[in-house]
Amino acid sequence: LNVHLSYDSGDDFSQLPPTNSEVQSALRTLGSKVEDLSTCNDLISKHGSALQRSLSELDNLRLTGEAGDKIRQVTERATLFRITSNAMINACRDFLALAQAHSKRWQKALQAEREQRVRLEETLEQLAKQHNHLERAFRGAAAQANATADNKTAKGEASDEDDDNEFFDAVEEAPEFITVPADPRFHKSVHPCVWVWSPSQELLPLKKRRTRIPDKPNYSLNLWSIMKNCIGKELSKIPMPVNFNEPISMLQRLSEDLEYHELLDKATKCHSSLEQMCYVAAFSVSSYSTTVHRTSKPFNPLLGETYELDRRRESGYRSICEQVSLPRRLFKQEITVASKFRGKYLSIMPLGTIHAIFDKGNNHYTWKKVTTTVHNIIVGKLWIDQSGEIDVVNHTTGDRCHLKFAPYSYFSRDVARKVTGVVMDKDGKAHYVLSGTWDEKMEFSRVMQSSRGGENGSEGKQKTVYQTLKAREVWRKNPLPERAETMYYFTTLALTLNEPEEPVAPTDSRRRPDQRLMEDGHWDEANSEKQRLEEKQRIARREREREALNFSFSPGAPHDLYKALWFERCQDRITGEQVHIYKGGYWEAKERGHWEGCPDIF
Repeated sequence: LNVHLSYDSGDDFSQLPPTNSEVQSALRTLGSKVEDLSTCNDLISKHGSALQRSLSELDNLRLTGEAGDKIRQVTERATLFRITSNAMINACRDFLALAQAHSKRWQKALQAEREQRVRLEETLEQLAKQHNHLERAFRGAAAQANATADNKTAKGEASDEDDDNEFFDAVEEAPEFITVPADPRFHKSVHPCVWVWSPSQELLPLKKRRTRIPDKPNYSLNLWSIMKNCIGKELSKIPMPVNFNEPISMLQRLSEDLEYHELLDKATKCHSSLEQMCYVAAFSVSSYSTTVHRTSKPFNPLLGETYELDRRRESGYRSICEQVSLPRRLFKQEITVASKFRGKYLSIMPLGTIHAIFDKGNNHYTWKKVTTTVHNIIVGKLWIDQSGEIDVVNHTTGDRCHLKFAPYSYFSRDVARKVTGVVMDKDGKAHYVLSGTWDEKMEFSRVMQSSRGGENGSEGKQKTVYQTLKAREVWRKNPLPERAETMYYFTTLALTLNEPEEPVAPTDSRRRPDQRLMEDGHWDEANSEKQRLEEKQRIARREREREALNFSFSPGAPHDLYKALWFERCQDRITGEQVHIYKGGYWEAKERGHWEGCPDIF
């Protein structure tokens, strides 16, 4: 049953919002229709299962005397199933007609409520500013009246007197908490373990890079023809057409984590490891800002596929990624992406650990990623949410930042996509509070005092109350390019990731023919090329498995002899996990132009 809802801008409905009794009556009617739908759904499920069993029995029957009885039984159940299905469709139509009849008035009522809320918020903000102004004026007058020394001393005593009660404006009177820029020679001394971070001493003029890619074609696709057999399966094992993709690979998508690399540059200048933790935590959040509109999936990398991102000229860093095994394991931090399609939503769960090491202070940070959920897979507009918790740990000092990504809730009063966090030292004492959203900005505030407030808690649970200095912005999302909606909502950086470059390895994602065809708008040809590449990969895997069986007949012998070209497997000394570490050689091979060891994957 295909339904398209449309709204005109005529004046067919009253401008006044509906009364409470009208809303309640409509809600009761809608509730009864929902119950009808639920009952029909249960009946369809019940009779459908019985029909399936009967059909299975019919398939196994031979031509005997009982065949006629079974056929009649199947016919009766099929008729009953059809009647129930028709009843459900009629109920859906009634529900739709009723919803359309009331949606316009509800929309106007909701808009009126929103406008009133905005007016109230503006009024409260103005009152808060006036209250703050009056409070400052009162403190100033009290300080002058009780002065026993010069004005400067009196001001200092007034500040000390108020420190226990008010900290939000104290940053203006406490310059010792403002970070002083470090010596320029420490610029770009960051070496994250996740990437091969090789900053140059002096940045060169920017290389002109592209700012547009071909517009996304408007191709239609029957979703059910693809999804009907995919429930509960791992996404990497589903033969998905390029219609669901964006024209970059997962290796390129992960390289986008470096878009806000300047946060790590700023972190190197912090004299305090606790303040440095704020920048590292903000960097861990910033990687999600590119996902808010990116509902298409990147190409699954082929085994042996690589991607280099050399931005030493513009930004002083470079990275190399390699698809080292199946399922997907990337970079040194061994990110494994587990994905499950659940019918209504798709969950993507990165399981590996990310590392960042700073030369100055030898601070070694690790953290993991949260779960990404794509909603409305079947019906409605796709939207993405991030939820879960991250612990950013400094293994050198014992400092820790606990970040919480709040899942979206229709009934929550909090801002959507909210992220909060607390930076603590090794003894558990809070020093900074972080707050913001993963799609826009993050701020941090220094904690001056904390307490446990039993009376402020709910259900007997105590809540920690932090009194903080005025918040400082640590990160803000870069604006999207003009007409980004026609280019898969790519950021300025993402638009350049698949730009052809020379020289790169023959296994580089930029050379993938299916991905290049898709970017150019030739989706039919891209689908054919994608099938060819995937079949070529399956043939190569079966050949390696045969070689492995011939190589060793001992129990537990490996079923695949594949070894990564630029990374080697070992145990991480910090986390104890089995990871792949860059063993060198890629950049030297690029400089010589010798790629003899690269596999033929395209």
